[in-house]
Amino acid sequence: MKSLMALFFCGLFAAQAQQVLTLEEAVKIALQNNYDIRLAKNDLKVDQANVAIGNAGMLPTVTANVVDNNGIQNASQTRTDGTQTSLDNAKNNSLNLGVGLDWTVFDGFRMFARYDQLKELQKLGETQLKLTIITKVRDVNETYYDLVQQQQQLAALDTTLVISRQRLELAQNRFTIGKASKLEVLNAQVDLNTDITNMLKQKDTYQKTKVTLNQILARDPQTDFKVVDNIVVDKDLQLVELTNLAVSQNPQLQAQIVNKRVSELQLKQVKAGRFPTVRVNTGYNFAETQSSIGFTSQTSARGLTYGFTASMNIFDGFFQNRNEKIAKLGIENAQIAIEQQQNTLSSQLVSAFQTYQTNIQLSELEDKNEDIAKQNLDITLEKFRIGTITTFEFRTAQLNFVNAQLRNSNAQYVAKLSEIALKELAGNLSF
Repeated sequence: MKSLMALFFCGLFAAQAQQVLTLEEAVKIALQNNYDIRLAKNDLKVDQANVAIGNAGMLPTVTANVVDNNGIQNASQTRTDGTQTSLDNAKNNSLNLGVGLDWTVFDGFRMFARYDQLKELQKLGETQLKLTIITKVRDVNETYYDLVQQQQQLAALDTTLVISRQRLELAQNRFTIGKASKLEVLNAQVDLNTDITNMLKQKDTYQKTKVTLNQILARDPQTDFKVVDNIVVDKDLQLVELTNLAVSQNPQLQAQIVNKRVSELQLKQVKAGRFPTVRVNTGYNFAETQSSIGFTSQTSARGLTYGFTASMNIFDGFFQNRNEKIAKLGIENAQIAIEQQQNTLSSQLVSAFQTYQTNIQLSELEDKNEDIAKQNLDITLEKFRIGTITTFEFRTAQLNFVNAQLRNSNAQYVAKLSEIALKELAGNLSF
C-alpha cells in the first residue's frame, strides 16, 4: 500500500513538472503536421497548377518532326523505250525535317468556359481544404478539452484520496484509544483501496487520450505534456448570428454553391458545340531524297506551309441536344443539393443550439451542486472527527462530493463540446 501511494505521488509531482500545452499551440502543431491537412494542401496545389490558359486550350501546340529513312536494295528498271538498268546495293535515302504550329482560334468560347471552370475547381479545392482543417481543429478541440476534464477528474480523485487517508488515520487512532472497532479501520482501508483503484484507472484513460491527441498532431505518441486546468465555455452564442455565419462560411454549403457554378460552366462548354471550330496551322519543312538508281538521283525542298481549317456540326444524331439536356439536369441537381444542404444546416443549427442552451444550464446547476456537496463534506468531516456521525454517513458525504466534482467537470466538458459543434457548423471554429 505504501509503495502504491509513493508511486502515485511521485507521478503527480512529475506531471506538475511537465510542459503545459495550450490549445492554441496544439492547433498550430496540427495545422503544420496533420497528415489529412497536408494531403488536402497538396490537392489544392494540384488544382492551382491546373488553372492555366494552356490547360484550357487557349495556346497553340508546336511540334518538331524528323524522319530519316535509308535503304540498300538490288534494283532493276525497264523504261518505256525498252532500256534496262540494274544495280546491286543501290542506296536510297530520304530526310524530312519540319516544325509545325496548330492553334484553335475559335471553338464557340469553350476554352473560356473551361478556364473559368478551372478557377471554380480551385475554389472547390480551397473549400475542401477549409473543411479538412475545420474537421481536424474540431478533433483537436474535443480531445484537448477531454484531457482537461480528465485532468480535473484526477484532481477530484486526488482530493478523495487525501480525505480517505485522513479517515483511515482517524479510524486507526480511535481504534488505538479504544473508541472504534477494528471493523471501522478495515472499512476505511477498503474504501481507500477502492479510491486508489479508481485513480489508477483514470490515469490509464488519461494517458491513452494523450496518445490520441499526439496522433492527431502527427507527432511521437509518447510525447508527454499537460493541459490547462479549466474549461471556459462561451455562453453568449446567438442562433441568428450563427445562422448568418453559416450561410457565408460553412464549407459544405460553399462547396455545393461552387459545384453549381461548375455545372453552369459545363453547360457553356457543351453549348459551344453549336458553333464552328476554326484552326490555323503553319510550319517550315525541309525534305531531301537521294537515290542511286532512277530518273532523279537527288531532290531537295524547303519552305513555309500555312492554312486553316473550319468545321461545324450539322447533324450528329441529336447528340448535342442530349448533352445539353444532361448538363441542364446537372445544374438542376446542383441547385437541389444547395437547398438540401441549407435545410440540413438549418436543422443542425437549431438542434445543436437547443442542446447548447440545455448543457449551459446543466453546467451551471452542477457547479452549484459541487459547492453544496463541498459544504456538506466539510461539516461531515468535522462531525466525523469528534465522533458524532458513523463511518457510513461520512463515506456517503465523501462520495457525494467526488461525484459532484466529476459531474461538474463532465457538464463543463459537454457544454464546451456543444459550443464547438455550433462554431463548426457556422464555419467559425478558430484556427
